[in-house]
Amino acid sequence: MVASQTREQSGFSSAKNQTINVDYNALKKAALVLRALNHKLRQQLLKLIEEEKKISVTEIYVRLRLEQSVASQHLAILRKAGIVNTDRDGKFIFYTVNYNRIDEIDEFVKNLVG
Repeated sequence: MVASQTREQSGFSSAKNQTINVDYNALKKAALVLRALNHKLRQQLLKLIEEEKKISVTEIYVRLRLEQSVASQHLAILRKAGIVNTDRDGKFIFYTVNYNRIDEIDEFVKNLVG
């Protein structure tokens, strides 16, 4: 959904009658991606995955001394944001860093903050 309102309707005053177009669904998704990275435990998970290049869920929660459910919840957030990739080998799921996605996010943040 794209919201659109005039500057007068939104509280902005301007000599010109311009509209503000914001895709709030895309904005919400972007916020979820940024929040996925802005968490100390998820940063630790990402660092460990990067160091090991490819690591299983079991190795992750053992190495970081986490409950399996906690590790899985945080990995799911990183996976949903596209920050990590998964590869199943039998009953094991291995995680790798999605460097293309990290580069996209980094570029977005640099453009956002100027």
